[in-house]
Amino acid sequence: MKNDNLQKLLRFFKALADESRLKIIGILASQECSVEELAVLLELKEPTISHHLTKLKQLELVRMRPEGNTHFYQLDKEVLQTITQEAFKPEKIASFAEDVNFKTWETKVLNTYVEGVFQNSDSRQYIKEIPNSSKKRLTILKWVIEKFEIGIKYPEDAVNEILNRYYPDSESLRKELIASRLMREENGMCSRC
Repeated sequence: MKNDNLQKLLRFFKALADESRLKIIGILASQECSVEELAVLLELKEPTISHHLTKLKQLELVRMRPEGNTHFYQLDKEVLQTITQEAFKPEKIASFAEDVNFKTWETKVLNTYVEGVFQNSDSRQYIKEIPNSSKKRLTILKWVIEKFEIGIKYPEDAVNEILNRYYPDSESLRKELIASRLMREENGMCSRC
């Protein structure tokens, strides 16, 4: 079902990604027009206007009213409003990325900056360098903070000893963890947040 919604939204944006169709929608938002009137207003041929109207009708964005041999078109403002309100809800937008594996990116960062991270558990793991990018740095810091138990208060020298296993400048690494709010320091004791 989610894929159907995504496909409908893609069709909607493709339909609106055409200058002539946008102009047609603009005109039909304020008045009802026939194909002939739209062709004159936009200086296009009637078959071209009919083609654009067909695309818009498929999305139910325009309604047609026959009057004798002439068909009059009008924008269905309610449909347009419903589609746009639904399409731009933050949770709706986020749902389109549900099948993206964000761990893949984290794995790539860890592979780049941490030696031995995905080898067997007996191999020595250490940080080759702290990335300049704040997002990559946070990924490394989250990996480091996993080395500490939740709810345990560590003396500063014990924290430095643990951090030294993974990076030679344990003092800087500890400060980074605290600045990133992954660790808190109080009265010479550190704990994982």
